[in-house]
Amino acid sequence: MSGFALLLVLTAAVLHASWNAMVKAAGDRALILACVAIAHTFVGGAMVLASPAPAPESWPFIVASATLHYFYYLFLFVSYRIGDLSQVYPIARGLSPMLVALGAFVFAGERLPMPAAIGIACVSGGIALLSFTARRSLAEQPLALAAAIGTGFIIASYSLVDGMGVRLSGSAFGYMGWLFLSEALVVAVVAQRRWGQLRVLARPMAKYTLLAGFSSVGAYALVIYANLLAPLGAVSAVREVSVVVAATIGVMIFGERPWKSRIIAAVAVAGGVVLLAGS
Repeated sequence: MSGFALLLVLTAAVLHASWNAMVKAAGDRALILACVAIAHTFVGGAMVLASPAPAPESWPFIVASATLHYFYYLFLFVSYRIGDLSQVYPIARGLSPMLVALGAFVFAGERLPMPAAIGIACVSGGIALLSFTARRSLAEQPLALAAAIGTGFIIASYSLVDGMGVRLSGSAFGYMGWLFLSEALVVAVVAQRRWGQLRVLARPMAKYTLLAGFSSVGAYALVIYANLLAPLGAVSAVREVSVVVAATIGVMIFGERPWKSRIIAAVAVAGGVVLLAGS
């Protein structure tokens, strides 16, 4: 991975952890997620108008990714409604590179070098520690644990889909534009059910929701573009350094405890994904 690609992915990691923290802090997470989707829709529309259309071969990937993102929002909402940020986020994000690495071994016959095997062990150990050392263990919250694990599977799936799709598109920004624009469906569903609340929320929360929305857009746009510059597995792994950022935010801002075990676990997960990226 080049220095430029690494910078893109690390920036995306910080942005992603930040907007997830904003969603966690929100009083009404469904409405905040809808506002994030609004930002995606506007940015997507602008990118569609300014960029060439993606190649026909990439459209099935856009449709598949959009569908996966709808489920991602649903699982993310359930996860943060029940679990702590410093628990849920590392589990959801930490599973992704592990699933990609194991999937390549099982389905493509790729043998993992020793650093990658050690990386997977670090990720698994860190996830286990985050799951079972807290005031309320996720083992005692099966729905939160299931939602976090489900989110991890979805992240791994859309990461792989978009990594392949953008390479077939011939127009990275056109691909991103149509993918972001597809989130208008999320806005439409929420607006139909809760338009009055969404409209009331818009003014006092405008700066907050715009910051969350554009952080989300920027984070994933940087990742998609980095997929053109570096191997998919490396991009997927390095972006999960965001687990350290999320754990730090959870402990320092939200006061989530116990803090020592969560920071140790987050560092273990981050070390694991860095080993995966370099292997």
